[in-house]
Amino acid sequence: MTPRYTTADFAYDAPPELIAQRPTPERGGSRLLVLDRTRPTGAHRQFTEFPELIRAGDVLVRNATKVLRARLVGRRAGGAPAELLLVHPDADGTWLAMVRPGTKLRPGRTVRFGDDAAAEIVAVADPGLRRVRFHGLTVDQVMDRYGTVPLPPYIDREADPTDADRYQTVYATTPGSVAAPTAGLHFTPDLLERVRERGGTFVDVTLHVGPGTFTPVDVDDPAAHRMHTEWYEILPEAAKAVTDAKRDGRRVWAIGTTSARVLESVGRSVEAGSGWTDLFIYPPYAFGVVDALLTNFHLPRSTLLMLVAAFAGYEATMAAYHDAVARRYRLYSYGDAMAIV
Repeated sequence: MTPRYTTADFAYDAPPELIAQRPTPERGGSRLLVLDRTRPTGAHRQFTEFPELIRAGDVLVRNATKVLRARLVGRRAGGAPAELLLVHPDADGTWLAMVRPGTKLRPGRTVRFGDDAAAEIVAVADPGLRRVRFHGLTVDQVMDRYGTVPLPPYIDREADPTDADRYQTVYATTPGSVAAPTAGLHFTPDLLERVRERGGTFVDVTLHVGPGTFTPVDVDDPAAHRMHTEWYEILPEAAKAVTDAKRDGRRVWAIGTTSARVLESVGRSVEAGSGWTDLFIYPPYAFGVVDALLTNFHLPRSTLLMLVAAFAGYEATMAAYHDAVARRYRLYSYGDAMAIV
């Protein structure tokens, strides 16, 4: 019988000192655990060796989303601070935002940024979320002038100028995320070129990562978890490259769980298009497109860890995580990487 897992099955000991608070001094300087699904144990390498895993004809699908300077700290009418985290725009010109303090930011209230911009609270959406409209400067101008990179909640410090560069992939082109597709953070232009020299081809999709990526699974049965929704786009050249690779028996890599969700959201027949996905991948799941996965080490009990376990196998995944912790791998967004082949 196919085993069924509870959320508690995806718990593991993540020592606080292993949670990477900053990136490595040099981009690409991370460690790499290579998990071959045909072998019982993983191999321990450096990320600079990643191109050695590539076969001629491999197609590597990466997420070209760009992280917004979406964290805005302003002042309420009485002068007290207020914080907005912009999530995504709506067709009517408003933005959905997470706000603090939520009890104070009711419809009709205003948060000011400097002397030239303000965000009006238009309506309550879900708990902790508000629909806001900007006055004065445009939202892009507000983010450029007053916004900062919204670091994940487990990075216990304020963002600094370094994060504007390092919490962004070198190939990011399409603004829209509030969190980085972290598997791609390890690549340098040189490493991308070395992959191409090995015969690999990069194609880009877009999935705008929302704050829901950090939402823990707080129900015992993963099937009862309500997955967050994120916008994606697959351009014709990416759809053709993936379709041709699957037809020819060549491997399709997902560079990160976000790319994996895009590819699996459209099914075995990958076609160009855009839309919203709330696909939640957890064991058991039969992947129809992805043949190899590059990812980071994710939070215990998270949807991202469950996706990895669905791809690599539950036992192999959890063994690899325990091994990584024992070997003092760095965890989460600015941490080390794992390649699953």
